[in-house]
Amino acid sequence: MIDVNGILNAIQQQPGRSTAMIGGGAAIAGLATGMLAGKSGRKFMGKAAKYGAVAALGGLAYHAISRRKGAAPAPSGDDYTTVAAGSAFLPSPSEEDKLDARSKSLVRAMIAAAKADGSVSELERDRMQSRLQEAGLDAESRAFLASELQRPLNMDDVVSGVDGVEHAAEIYAASLVAIDHEGAVEKAYLQLLAARLGLEAELVAEIHRSADAPEYA
Repeated sequence: MIDVNGILNAIQQQPGRSTAMIGGGAAIAGLATGMLAGKSGRKFMGKAAKYGAVAALGGLAYHAISRRKGAAPAPSGDDYTTVAAGSAFLPSPSEEDKLDARSKSLVRAMIAAAKADGSVSELERDRMQSRLQEAGLDAESRAFLASELQRPLNMDDVVSGVDGVEHAAEIYAASLVAIDHEGAVEKAYLQLLAARLGLEAELVAEIHRSADAPEYA
């Protein structure tokens, strides 16, 4: 099973990251400068450190769906926390295959979103793999990430196998927190992704609010 938390921690802590480029019209150019660098990404990584990345995304999706349905907000008010394992938002640890599939789908969504405005060069891939190895990430996780970095951007891969609105909301949330969602290309990508996932506009707006991301008109 891949180590989602290890992958995201290694990505976020890459040496030489430059957040000055973010939002300035510069291409993300893969994961080297843009992934998880925005406000919503930083908030998510704080949640991931506390609850685990998959649980945090499940909590974000749960919070947004609950608010959309008019249910009482999470215990922390407007903020999202986490959800119980064994639900539609988060497979149980005993369901290792399902949990691994969910984890891979969310990392895949993040990487695809990061490719929306730019490509991942061979040099960037090599640097990423070196960083992951230095971080002590296991071989399975490194191999999975290498495969996803080399894969051409294809939204069919991102939306395939989505199991219900809960999973769809998590896929969208993962994509949202991963990138500079204020750029024109990224905005267009997220709007197309929401349509492909079949998410209604009101739920998308709730996901943005829960993630502290700007809402689209």
